[in-house]
Amino acid sequence: MNLKEIKEMIILMEENNLTELEIEREGLKIKLRRGGSSISAGAPNIVIERASQSDQNIMYETPSQPAVPQPAVKSTGVEVKSPMVGTFYRSPSPDSDPFVEIGSAVEIGQVICIIEAMKLMNEIKAEVKGKVKEILIDNGDPIEFGQVLFRIEPK
Repeated sequence: MNLKEIKEMIILMEENNLTELEIEREGLKIKLRRGGSSISAGAPNIVIERASQSDQNIMYETPSQPAVPQPAVKSTGVEVKSPMVGTFYRSPSPDSDPFVEIGSAVEIGQVICIIEAMKLMNEIKAEVKGKVKEILIDNGDPIEFGQVLFRIEPK
């Protein structure tokens, strides 16, 4: 098993929103698992074991990002969640201004960001009229299905 095959397995996990994947082939057992109590955008942990030599296990583990503590106070506003796994972009191109900023007024149907998924650019539109209260994702970050992207204070 080579690095390219392992990368393909990681992509498979991301595309299918899997938290764990285990494969055994040719006496080699590979187990990929996303760390933490919830799905994170970080790289999965990788554990490789030789099935025939249980006393001489080989383990490689990628460093996982520490969990970010959530605020105790629940934020108000309408949450705009990601409808897919992909990459978050705040503007239509790297040299363009962002679609919205904190404090921007938005209308129903207004494009507020783009999510790139499988080389396709998907426009995400506001479903409520209001003011952008929070932007929770940085430009270019990978995102998961259902992850909160924005909070909009409805008018």
